[in-house]
This record gives sequence, structure tokens and C-alpha cells, in this order.
Amino acid sequence: MMRALWSAASGMLAQQTNVDTIANNLANVNTTGYRSEKAEFKSLLYQTLQTKTTTANGAQKPISAQVGLGTRVSSMTSSFKSGVPVASESNTAFFIEGDGFFAVEGVDGELCYTRNGDFFWTNGTDGLTLATAEGYYVLDQEGNPIVIPANVDTNTVSITASGEVGYKTPDGNFTSLNQTIGLWQFNNPAGLEKVAGTYFMETVASGNAINESNAGGVNLVQSKLKKGYLEASNVQVADEMVNLIVAQRAYELNSKAIQASDEMLGQANQLKR
Repeated sequence: MMRALWSAASGMLAQQTNVDTIANNLANVNTTGYRSEKAEFKSLLYQTLQTKTTTANGAQKPISAQVGLGTRVSSMTSSFKSGVPVASESNTAFFIEGDGFFAVEGVDGELCYTRNGDFFWTNGTDGLTLATAEGYYVLDQEGNPIVIPANVDTNTVSITASGEVGYKTPDGNFTSLNQTIGLWQFNNPAGLEKVAGTYFMETVASGNAINESNAGGVNLVQSKLKKGYLEASNVQVADEMVNLIVAQRAYELNSKAIQASDEMLGQANQLKR
């Protein structure tokens, strides 16, 4: 009965985390580039009650008698299924068609990766620089910030549909600045470490970032940029509501198990009366 109390309590804690994850998904249903998360569970240790040779006459038993000790959350898995493209009036809004990620330079200079292509021009240390809403510099194919020279009129700056940065001359011709928005891929995107917002960092589990412009013989499908679109969150509200109902019922069942164990302990305490 004491095992049942702790096992059911572990189930309630695990389902609480599950509900927290679902709530976070629903809260970010309108967050650009957000990746939905799913709580994964694993069984705890098993306690052996009887070994294979503990019958009354010493006969060989095919299996032992074991009882589980509950569950816990093993990981939070992100889904990298692409969200739907949403039209944007911004000239610096990009949607990635494929498995690529944008690379940005974080606060401390660390590299972060995101699917959120809602970019803006900001005044950087070297001039007008392409950045995210948080002020992180967007990197080109060479891993450098995208900077507009001081002698270029900001009103003439233009980015092509392929991500090539340049400006238009007075006669309307496009002049390239030899910088293109970079795209990177990972062998295992699910292994990326989640950081603030919709940003990820590479880990040993994800593998090193692969530059699509210089894959070095790696077989991958090149991503494409769509200008004037942003990637919506890939959260499916209907699925999350179903998952929420299932988690709530599982929580209730575990609470019932605790109540049943408590009643059994109460009955055992009353046997002496």
C-alpha cells in the first residue's frame, strides 16, 4: 500500500508536468516559429517480490514477480514539423520551406538557431544591421552579421526572395552586397537545446550545424526562402485539447489510487479494534 501511494504520487507529479507542457503549447499558439513540445515518460525501478525459484516445492518459475514503483518525465521532445506560412507586409519577413534554420548571434556572442524569420534593420556597431526583434544579429552564409555600408541609402536596401542582400540604384537596378542570409540544418533537430524564446543551441545530441551553402558533401535537401511570409506556430489546438483531457483523466486516476491506498491503510489500522 505504501508503494501504491508513492507510485500514484509520482504519476500525479508527471501528469502535472504534462499539463504544464500542454499549457505552454497553447500559450504559444500564435508565437511565430514556435515548436510544440511533448512530455515523454519512463517507468521507474521495478522491485522484485519473488525470484524465479521461490515456489513452495522449489520448481523453476518462468518469470519473477516484480512490481513497478511509478513513473517520471524523461524528456520534453520538440516537434519540428513545419508550421503554415502566414503573409506579412514586412520586406524583411522570411519563411523557410524545408528543414533549415536561421543563425543569429546571441547576447554573449553564442550562436543560436531559429525558424522565426521576422527580421528588422537596426543600428549596429558597424552600421545598419539585420537583426531579430530581440536585437540578435542575423548571420549570412559565412557566419557574419549582415551589415549595410554607410554610403548606402537605407530606403534603397532590398533583400531578394533567395535572401541575397543589396540595394537599388537610382536607375532601378539591383546591386548585390555579396551577402546572403544563411541557412543551417541538423542531423537530429530534436536534440537541440531550447533557450529563450524560439531559439535553439546545438548539442552533442543534435550534431554540428551544417551550412547549406557549404555542406561539404553531406546529402541534404536545400531549403528555400519565401519572402513576405512568416512561419506560424506548429501547435495544433485540437490535438492539445485532447492531450489535456487525457492528462487530466490520468491525474484523476492517480489521485483515486492514492485515496484507495489511504482507505486500505485505514482499514488495516482498524483491525486491532
